[in-house]
Amino acid sequence: MKIQPIVRRILLALLVMLLIVAGFWWGMRPKPIPVVLKAVDRGMVDATVVNTRAGTVEACLRTRLSAIVGGRIEYLGVKEGDRVKKGQLLMKLWNDDQKAQQYLAETQRALSLQRVNEQCVTAANAEREAKRQALLRAKGYVSIAKEDAARTEAEARKSACASARADVTQADARVAVTRTEQQRTVLVAPFDGTVAKIVGELGEYSTPSPPGVQTPPAIDLIDDSCLYVKAPMDEVDAPKITAGLPVRVTLDALPKHPFAGHVRRVAPYVLAVEKQARTVDVEVDFDAPTKGLLVGYSADVEIVLQQHSDVLRVPTTAIMEGGKVLVLAEGSNKLEARQLKTGLANWEYTEVIDGLKLGERVVTSLEREGVKVGARVTADTATAGTTDAAGTKNTANSVANPATNAATNAAEK
Repeated sequence: MKIQPIVRRILLALLVMLLIVAGFWWGMRPKPIPVVLKAVDRGMVDATVVNTRAGTVEACLRTRLSAIVGGRIEYLGVKEGDRVKKGQLLMKLWNDDQKAQQYLAETQRALSLQRVNEQCVTAANAEREAKRQALLRAKGYVSIAKEDAARTEAEARKSACASARADVTQADARVAVTRTEQQRTVLVAPFDGTVAKIVGELGEYSTPSPPGVQTPPAIDLIDDSCLYVKAPMDEVDAPKITAGLPVRVTLDALPKHPFAGHVRRVAPYVLAVEKQARTVDVEVDFDAPTKGLLVGYSADVEIVLQQHSDVLRVPTTAIMEGGKVLVLAEGSNKLEARQLKTGLANWEYTEVIDGLKLGERVVTSLEREGVKVGARVTADTATAGTTDAAGTKNTANSVANPATNAATNAAEK
């Protein structure tokens, strides 16, 4: 049966319209969303806690020296950055008046010594005279009264000698006092170290630090041969931290060179610098020598509480609220949600006990618009696996965030 020309035209028009609609639908359909994917692998996962605010590299020995009394700086034997030895004279204040007092005390001591010689020689002569009078009395040549007078004179001269010796001791004490007073005007290095800061110049007046008054020290001396890190930890984490736990230390000045250490001390009290941010100070020793580090560097510490090796793990940034992840379905370009049972967690990885298999790919770029269950996606090869300027993966943050802490706490529970 022949198809009428008008019918053919109608069918052709319908076909053209169908193609136009199909082309419009094809062109307007949502394009796949580029996402960063990470394959589930095996490795080590540890439970850690990190400091709430930046820690600081401290010197094991550091002293801020100030003279006990105020005065004009007469001698300044060091400059900032100088290395000094224990006992080295660093600074001296004007003390000519105290030197004059010492000279006066020394002359008085010399005079006392002369009196000792005088009194003691006289006492020795009186003792000999008393013995002679005793011999003469025994022979009847002198009276008893004369013998007693000679003995009394000898005893008196002996006492005068002893008093003169006591005056010498007292003079020695005065000399010692004047020398001690002069020590109040000098600063000496109590240990080998480096001069970090000097307040004052030659000829200027140096002011001591009275109680309750914040006055800058004259000389700040540090021993940079022994360094440690002091960092504040959240009071909630404090009960988990004990001395000896391993620590990873990262310095802002050297982000690509983490340092190994261990907890040396946990403070026995809580600091309430801010009522809503109570912290406990933790001190961390470096496991290896730390040459080249400067006192005052800011530092982050990551204390390792527990470790599991060779376990299934996913990036912590891939875990959504409720412990779910978005998985790229095998053989498809659509996302599906998967509920996880997790174990240990830290800022980078979370242990997977159940819910995923080795090799499955999860989305780590959850912040991108349109990333949800059922969305069509494609792997974003432009950013996957790249590193930032600090040398860390884009899919991992170098500082713990609230979401990471929540994942860690949930895993520990």
